[in-house]
Amino acid sequence: MQTELSRKLGVEHAVFGFTPFPAVAAAISRAGGFGVLGAVRYTAPDDLKRDLDWIEAHVDGRPYGLDVVMPAKKVEGVTEADVEAMIPEGHRKFVQDTLAKFGVPELAEGEASGWRITGWMEQVARTQLDVAFDYPIRLLANALGSPPADVVARAHDRGVLVAALAGSARHARKHQEAGIDVVVAQGYEAGGHTGEIASMVLTPEVVDAVDPLPVLAAGGIGSGQQVAAALALGAQGVWLGSIWLTTTEADLHSPALTRKLLAAGSGDTVRSRALTGKPARQLRTEWTEAWDDPGGPGTLPMPLQGLLVAEAVSRIQKHEVEPLLGTPVGQIVGRMTAERSVQAVLDDLTRGFERAVDRINRIAGRSGRS
Repeated sequence: MQTELSRKLGVEHAVFGFTPFPAVAAAISRAGGFGVLGAVRYTAPDDLKRDLDWIEAHVDGRPYGLDVVMPAKKVEGVTEADVEAMIPEGHRKFVQDTLAKFGVPELAEGEASGWRITGWMEQVARTQLDVAFDYPIRLLANALGSPPADVVARAHDRGVLVAALAGSARHARKHQEAGIDVVVAQGYEAGGHTGEIASMVLTPEVVDAVDPLPVLAAGGIGSGQQVAAALALGAQGVWLGSIWLTTTEADLHSPALTRKLLAAGSGDTVRSRALTGKPARQLRTEWTEAWDDPGGPGTLPMPLQGLLVAEAVSRIQKHEVEPLLGTPVGQIVGRMTAERSVQAVLDDLTRGFERAVDRINRIAGRSGRS
């Protein structure tokens, strides 16, 4: 599964694996793919440094990358406290009432919520880059459009490729104009923030729009046959996120959540603004249903919604309140039916890819693998 882009980065398979877990990122790279660590949860630079040190020690010299969340335009002088003050009291009450309805216990006294959306704020992302550029990362991806021009220049000065996610050909062309090196075409089926266009339609549109820039296909991909399809559509690789959530190296800290993921079908996800304020595909739960109920107050825009629900999400996760317990995940969750190692996932992808290529060769009247 090699392409021009994978050869340029020195990886065996054109499989780019996004994950919040250092152990998964390192395992993907060791298995011949390209691990990409998600940095959004690292609000303390020392924590990111610790985990990048760990990856360096466990990646066996293989290449890897980092994914940040940075707006292209900077908003000056806005602090987290300023944003918190914008949250209406009615929304705070709705959160407390919903938690009380399902009997969600409080956090222990003095215990801070484990997840906050401050990683979406530019000043936090810049501190992450100050740390990351001291490491030999080969790719910097941004999940919120093109990063600021000075960040692109800073990456290029260090020989780091810059990637950005796009949900339409129009977005992809903007990335190209901003000097981005790789466009990730993320379809509607993907976990997390997605647009409205399905991968089968989106991938060739983006490939044509930004030619000759390399494109990675994302959204609903979890088999070797789908990898082959993505390359047939013109992509130079695939960007996979959800499939790693149920690997043995993933550290979800929640047996109940793992059980829910393994039991879920492809129809058990929903695009909801409940987590961040922007449409993000996640498991459908009583929590998403409450926020999407027309009788409720409705979600707030980003980043207000993320700050509003941060403590609630931490309480739900810590106490494993199953009716409310969820996570961002794509429609590929229906194929995630057993816990497997990262190596086993890569092996399955390569075998499925070979079978798909053989099948097409037979249809085309050829023999052997190409």
